[in-house]
Amino acid sequence: MTDKPAVRYPFADTLPPPGEALQVAPGAWWIRMPLPFALDHINLWLLEDGDGWTIVDTGIGLEATWSLWERVLAGPMGGRPVNRIVVTHYHPDHVGSAAWLAGRTGAPVWMTTGEFLSAHAARDDTAGFDRATGIAFFGLNGLDVSAIPEKMRTGNRYRKGVPELPRTYRRMLHGDTLEIGGHDWRVICVHGHAPEHAALHCPSLDLLISGDQVLPRITTNVGVWGNQPEANPLRLYLDSFARFADIPGSVRVLPSHDRVFEGLHPRIIQLGAHHAERLEKLLAACDRPVTAFEVLPVLFRRKLDEHQMAFAMGEAIAHLHYLHAEGKVTRVTDDGVRRFVRA
Repeated sequence: MTDKPAVRYPFADTLPPPGEALQVAPGAWWIRMPLPFALDHINLWLLEDGDGWTIVDTGIGLEATWSLWERVLAGPMGGRPVNRIVVTHYHPDHVGSAAWLAGRTGAPVWMTTGEFLSAHAARDDTAGFDRATGIAFFGLNGLDVSAIPEKMRTGNRYRKGVPELPRTYRRMLHGDTLEIGGHDWRVICVHGHAPEHAALHCPSLDLLISGDQVLPRITTNVGVWGNQPEANPLRLYLDSFARFADIPGSVRVLPSHDRVFEGLHPRIIQLGAHHAERLEKLLAACDRPVTAFEVLPVLFRRKLDEHQMAFAMGEAIAHLHYLHAEGKVTRVTDDGVRRFVRA
């Protein structure tokens, strides 16, 4: 007799085809939408809600997404009304089609305030979300900004995936309860990946919509960005796992990427060990003064394209800031470049 694997996939060989839905629990359905990145899909969730539906997350704001939504609205959702649209956080693959869906269905959008305002700031290039602030911050951390292509210096990439945003919203707070289809869903706000990311737990269905906080095989991006240059998001991310501590081990997890899985708590342990290992490797690399750019090969073995470079820089800085906050490295700035060295 062998032990069950730490992480199990109840639908290991099954994915919902485009425009169709796969039932994952009573009243809960899984759909997938394409993304134009290396991470080529996002999982979205349909929850039966009386005579209608609650939608959780919306997909990136592109015509291809909206075409698939039309198929889903008419097909698996049977033309029934949408009662609410819940957005877990402000990233384009989650909020990008929220305004389109709200206009198409008349349903209100529910978000936390941190995510709603971050979405508007990112789209409007305010509150330090602008490209110039980000480039200057990466330059401080060792990136040769003169090598950044002109197309990367201007424009607003966020807006390309979020052509429009809702102007109004219903606010969710940590600890709130949403009644959906006769079941209570508890709002759990977590941090690190996004400012006020909302996960949803339903005890009666034994389901957790984890968003990007807990993914079954990959790790979510945890980065420092130009508008919060002294942030320690990795500490926030790891500490947020405590908010899942009271969830039963039997829970079925509905993540934003990859497959539905079971084994929440073993996966959290794996994620903690993964970051601990990366921190140890990074600390060893700090035997001499190094910039975040110089330690990228320690954390990322693959070749990084322009899109991935920004996320990699943010994540390298996040790990270095964690070590700095723990007193394991010191930080010096010389000639406008920031370096870290073992304390």
